[in-house]
This record gives sequence, structure tokens and C-alpha cells, in this order.
Amino acid sequence: MSGEDIHALVGAYALDAVDDLERAAFDRHLRDCEACRAEAAELQQTAARLADGAWSVPPATLRDTVLAEIATTRQVAPRAPGRPRRSGSLRMRLTAAAAAVVAAAAAGVAVFVIQEQRVHHEQDVAEAARSANARVQAILAAPDLVVRQDSLSTGGHVTVASSRLHDAGVILVAPTEAPAPGNVYEAWTVGANGPVPAGTGQTSVVHVVENLSASSAVAVTVEPAPGSLKPTGSVVGKVNLT
Repeated sequence: MSGEDIHALVGAYALDAVDDLERAAFDRHLRDCEACRAEAAELQQTAARLADGAWSVPPATLRDTVLAEIATTRQVAPRAPGRPRRSGSLRMRLTAAAAAVVAAAAAGVAVFVIQEQRVHHEQDVAEAARSANARVQAILAAPDLVVRQDSLSTGGHVTVASSRLHDAGVILVAPTEAPAPGNVYEAWTVGANGPVPAGTGQTSVVHVVENLSASSAVAVTVEPAPGSLKPTGSVVGKVNLT
């Protein structure tokens, strides 16, 4: 490897993108070349800082910081008088620096997107739970609340608390034991268009049904997990609403 070629390895060396022979040759070169030692150290420090796993969200100043670094970073190592400019080395250093910036930014953006999605999902779940709880409380507090109940043939009971003022009801399926492995209890509202799924669960089912006046009954079956679109098992409990 020529003297000019060995200088061109500084960017790849700093990012550990060289093979064993190139690494050994460049290690020997660093003992005698102060300029390459300084440049390799700068690139390694910058790459480590940009790719730091502690970054969970790319800072708003990332673009300005990168541009400032480019403006102040030495582009060509000091050369002895008469030594030609190493255009290949310059391209390699710029490519290596750009690769470090892009990799770090991409990693930061990926983590940011994942975290944002998780936060939004958790917020949606919490909001849905609050909304459902408020709806349940409103129905149960209705002055015209009617509570109907029937036993489950498998043990336990199914309860329907309904309000005509709200035109809604709360279905509670409370079995004494879970169904066989791989199965769930599933509640159904039964109307003119046939049974409609109204919640599933292994140990309990709590489900709010809007427009309950369109249903004549609430039934419960045991279905393969995670539930069925149409009943496939026998009815283990039923509450007539009319």
C-alpha cells in the first residue's frame, strides 16, 4: 500500500470499516503520522457522540450542529511542501463523516418514531378506558336503570343493566371459572339482524352496548379465542330484554 493510499484510510479506520490487514497497516502508520492520529481521533469522537445510544429523540439543533461541524472541520490533513492533494482521501473522509451523521440521525429518528407510536398508543388506550368508564357510570346512574340477570350453565351469571334514557346498556359476564384453554366467553346482542359480537373474555366480560333498544336479548357462548364473528358454540346464558 502506497503512502498516499494509507492516508486515505483515516475515515474508514475511524468508523472501523477496514479489514484486518488494513487495520494493522494503519495502526503502524499512526505511530509515525501525527496528522492522521489527530484526524482519526476527531472522527471517532464525533461518530461516537452522534451514534450515542442515549439519544432517544434527535435534538432540534441537530441540523445546525452538523452544518457547523462541517464548516469548522479540517477537510484535508496537513501536507508536506510539494505533496499533491489527496482528492481520494478527501472524498473518503467526507463519505465517512456523512455516513456517521446519516446513521446517527436515522437511528435517532427510528427510536423517536417508535417512542411516539408507543406513547400515542398508550394515550389512546387510557383515553378509551376513561371514556368507557364514564359511559358505564352514566348508564348505571340513570334514574330508569333496569337490571336483568341469568345464570350461566357453566357457573356464574350474565347481567345486563340498561337505560332507555341513554338507549344503552352494560353487559357483565361473570363466570365462576375460565373456559377450557384456547376458548373465551363471548357476549352477543340478538336483534332482527341476528347476533352481533358484544365483547369477549376468559375470566369476565364488561361491554357497553349503544342502541340497545334494537336488541331483544343478550346471549353468551363459549368460542375459540380470540372470539368469533358468528356464534359457533352452544348458548350458556341468555337475558331477554323484552
